[in-house]
Amino acid sequence: MNNQNKGIHHISIISGDPQVNVDFYFKTLGLRMVLKTVNQDDPSTYHLFYANGEGQPGSSITFFPWPMAIQSKPGTGQVSTISFLVPKGTQDFWIDRFASRDVPFGTPIERFGKKVLPFRDPDGLNLELVEESRIDGIPAWKDGPISEENAIRGFWGSVLWLTQTESTQTILQEVMGYELSAKDDDLTMLKTTAPLGHSIILKKESEAVQGKTGRGTVHHIAFRAKDEKELAMMRNQVLEMGLSPTEIIDRHVFKSVYFHTPDGVLFEMATDGPGYDSIVENKSDMGKLLFLPPWLEKKREMIEKRLQPIEAD
Repeated sequence: MNNQNKGIHHISIISGDPQVNVDFYFKTLGLRMVLKTVNQDDPSTYHLFYANGEGQPGSSITFFPWPMAIQSKPGTGQVSTISFLVPKGTQDFWIDRFASRDVPFGTPIERFGKKVLPFRDPDGLNLELVEESRIDGIPAWKDGPISEENAIRGFWGSVLWLTQTESTQTILQEVMGYELSAKDDDLTMLKTTAPLGHSIILKKESEAVQGKTGRGTVHHIAFRAKDEKELAMMRNQVLEMGLSPTEIIDRHVFKSVYFHTPDGVLFEMATDGPGYDSIVENKSDMGKLLFLPPWLEKKREMIEKRLQPIEAD
């Protein structure tokens, strides 16, 4: 299978205070805000998107900020950890940056031959920086607060914490374009040849661990489809597996299908286009103004009054 354009598209998380979220992902991690919009199911709250310099598929992490959300508790049947890709040799830079900004981080480890630095965001979300030598052509955000030689490029991958891994592995291999890469005790790694979002690690737990949804919980993980034609084909594959995907939903910057895996994780399949730059006249304007879908535009004044003001400068 040619899986160069397969892999993670985006990952969406429930978070707390939106300004705290902006300060961390924009000012501390140096990601670019590429889309500021509202939760289409709850227009009184934001949906914030951050990505690399060009907003490429495989680089965008998105948040549903609810200031009153309770603290989450990790459990099985979830995406437990999100891994960002950084250039090889940058771990010391990030350790110094985290230490100077009181970001909680753990002892660096090596996993599947890669240097990994674990840390957490203000809502307790488990994050990692994974060093990768293969960064040619992956744009950093040149106007951001992190120098290009150290900047996050997008996703390396993620870790899914499961009691049974077989069904999820089948979906990843037969629908999402992943291939088995390596195993180590309770860890199974699957990969594509894409430059971003290419790795998924399935961590098997012998017994179920009851989690609690709240701020710091991954809501869903999305995987790439080239276009709407391929998205429809992937949806049919999911149907043939006896699962229950949604119809194709227009999210304006991409089109999506959602379904739950047998292991309980909410998967999304999303098209590469039209992209975050499709709703602005110039790429330099991505994320600067509040985007509303057409059916909410007539309510803009009311929506903007209800939203907590945020600054991303």
